[in-house]
Amino acid sequence: MPITALDRRTALIVVDLQKGIVELPLAHPAADVLARNAELLAAFRRRGLPVVLVNVAGGPQGRNDLGASFPAQVAPEWTELVPELGTDDNDHLITKYSRSAFTGTGLSEWLRWRDVTQVVVTGIATSSGVESTVRDAHEQNFHVTVPVDAVTDTDGVAHEHTLTKIYPRIAETGSTRHVLAALAVSR
Repeated sequence: MPITALDRRTALIVVDLQKGIVELPLAHPAADVLARNAELLAAFRRRGLPVVLVNVAGGPQGRNDLGASFPAQVAPEWTELVPELGTDDNDHLITKYSRSAFTGTGLSEWLRWRDVTQVVVTGIATSSGVESTVRDAHEQNFHVTVPVDAVTDTDGVAHEHTLTKIYPRIAETGSTRHVLAALAVSR
């Protein structure tokens, strides 16, 4: 479903755009994804809307078929947010230890306290941290929007599957341009 509107109190959640992740081989160039995220960040900050910057510093310990989902040891700079995002004193910074930005972080309560009813979710990886965050936001009754050109994945097939089969069931999708246009008329 295309983007129909953005609520008056919409927050931007940027997932895992950190040094160690943007350096991985990705389905789409990191520079393009970062540029679109920078556009969205500037627009949300200009309007005084909530911005949440998320990094990941660990993962769940449960067994799975593929083995550990997070490296046992990473250099400290691996978790640093990329400088292209910039920071603002009003940004909410979250370090997560799971795929979803909602798990164990108090994010839902933080958003509700600010009367947020909708979230725009961006970042890496489309089929992992972003998808888990989108699913949780939907399950917690937030309206969810995903600008498909502001996300990417290490796996192109998983990226396309999530964009075409998963997100349409739980979110509205469109481009960064569509989000910016909807943002311009949401006030």
